[in-house]
Amino acid sequence: MPESKPRKKPAYVPPPAAQGPKTNPRWLVPTMLSLMVLGLIWVVVTYISQSQYPIPSIGSWNLAVGFALIIAGFSLTTRWH
Repeated sequence: MPESKPRKKPAYVPPPAAQGPKTNPRWLVPTMLSLMVLGLIWVVVTYISQSQYPIPSIGSWNLAVGFALIIAGFSLTTRWH
């Protein structure tokens, strides 16, 4: 009876060496926290002043500006290691 040919297995290739731990850019955490705090202050001032401040001409859109700042701060948290 004929014998089947043995399979050729590829040579073992070790995985690439692990790189060092990733670090945050120095600006990331201060910017992230600043945006979130500034957005919170913006929203609080808007509620206290009944949408007249910080920018009187845009009225209730001051809330949108405050929430946009908060969302921008939270979006930076996705880059945090």
